[in-house]
Amino acid sequence: MIGIIGFGRFGCLMSKYLTGEFEVYAYDIEDKSSAIRETGAVAASLEEVCRQKIVILAVPISGIQDVLKKIAPLLRSHTLVVDVCSVKVYPAKWMEEILPDHVSILATHPMFGPDSAAKTLVGSKIVLCKVRIDDEHYSQINSYLASKHLTVIETTPEEHDKEIAVSLALTHFIGRSLSEFGASQLLIDTEGYKRLLHILEVVDHDTWQLFLDMNNYNPYARKQRMAFIKAMQSIEEKMNQ
Repeated sequence: MIGIIGFGRFGCLMSKYLTGEFEVYAYDIEDKSSAIRETGAVAASLEEVCRQKIVILAVPISGIQDVLKKIAPLLRSHTLVVDVCSVKVYPAKWMEEILPDHVSILATHPMFGPDSAAKTLVGSKIVLCKVRIDDEHYSQINSYLASKHLTVIETTPEEHDKEIAVSLALTHFIGRSLSEFGASQLLIDTEGYKRLLHILEVVDHDTWQLFLDMNNYNPYARKQRMAFIKAMQSIEEKMNQ
């Protein structure tokens, strides 16, 4: 019933939660049959995955266009295609442009990951952006997510990317900067410094490709990043006056 394309850390997490209620088929460009079966899903071909009622794209943002072109002729009528990218403007646009008209589209951003949702989804957030889906189907999905005690945030791709440019992209930029600086645990520390190290721990678990993608494919990320750098420079100048 549900197909997952891409079996990285997040694809694996989704499979673990979904296999308890649905029949899940998963595909990855690499041979991850053993890992897929461990979650209770069926290791399947791309063609088999695309025959499911719901197809979830759990692939890097930079690779999603190629995947959409491959699956477009394989999808059945009334299939729902869902992406889980951490940016929304471009993926939503690409899905509309590349996927056939007989396919429904829902853009999402689960605001949790393999670390934060390892034990439970309760209290986590998920963003939904209606792209091309009828109200009844959308309402069913919304209700299902709410039943899992997820906080559902309904917005547009544009509004999502504006806010996530600060709450995610900028946070990861700070974390990567701390890593480049060489920040580490100290015996003589402060609570504020411990919080900085927590940001470092969060971003260290994500790939460099994800970091690049969340910045390069968010039309608002660079503006916010430059504003932050300018603010730091302004403080440095004030200190030297």
